[in-house]
Amino acid sequence: MSKALAPVSTWADTVKLAHSVFALPFAIIAAFLAGRHVPNRDWPYMGQIGLVVICMVAARSVAMTFNRIVDAQVDARNPRTVGRPIPSGRLSFVAAWFMLGLSALTFGFGCLGFALIYGNTWPIILSGPVLLYLCGYSFTKRFTQWSHLYLGTAVALSPVATWVAIHPDSLSATAWLLMGSVTCWIAGFDIIYACQDIEIDRRDRLFSLPSRMGPAKALWIARGLHLLTAAGLVAVGVVAGLGMAYFVGTGLVAVLLVVENMLVRPGDYRHVNVAFFTINGVVSIVLALAALIDIALKTGGG
Repeated sequence: MSKALAPVSTWADTVKLAHSVFALPFAIIAAFLAGRHVPNRDWPYMGQIGLVVICMVAARSVAMTFNRIVDAQVDARNPRTVGRPIPSGRLSFVAAWFMLGLSALTFGFGCLGFALIYGNTWPIILSGPVLLYLCGYSFTKRFTQWSHLYLGTAVALSPVATWVAIHPDSLSATAWLLMGSVTCWIAGFDIIYACQDIEIDRRDRLFSLPSRMGPAKALWIARGLHLLTAAGLVAVGVVAGLGMAYFVGTGLVAVLLVVENMLVRPGDYRHVNVAFFTINGVVSIVLALAALIDIALKTGGG
């Protein structure tokens, strides 16, 4: 049994399934904000939440698998990534393409579920363009130093897409502000993460802000983006009419972002993984809990 599941486990390592925690909480926030407009409920249906989770994980798996396939040769030349499943030979290209196809089908069926169960055809109509946009990120590092912002927008599609899936008629400025906040947040910490590969990117003529502008300027841009993240989250709370619980959570997120940016300095990248994985995971969870508590208090739980 363990041998049969080995390819699945290896693929899960390839796409870092656990890192879904970065974007998924923002999709859940959007789901419950949109759910306030569901007639006679003030909450999304639990079936809708389940479909959102399926679609989110599947879409991210498509994008990550495609990225690992496209970047396999680049990863093989980078000491930091040479041990990844595809360049190390632990996962074949055939198996990777199979898992990508399976993830795409899962995403499609999840989107179709909104049409069949809830009469909302927008998710299935937009499913193809969304996957194409997500996969497009894998090529951006070949021609633009602003690939970090493309990645940010790709991940930040999640709250807008979720809102459209839950209650498209109520799509408003709140969803777009949330998208802008997530875009800046993701782009900022991706710049920080890219500092590890400055010399590799320069050698392979790949584009990233740290390799093109130097780490000092790039890190200041990351700080500016995270300042915009905090401002955007405050704007989300104001426009959506959220209360104290949400703003306390936003304050904690702002503090965490300050800590994240203090951990990494030009030439000192020892704490990049702590900043990237640990702090950002806490950021998304803290904000989601704060938002959901606030919405629950205002709606009375039903």
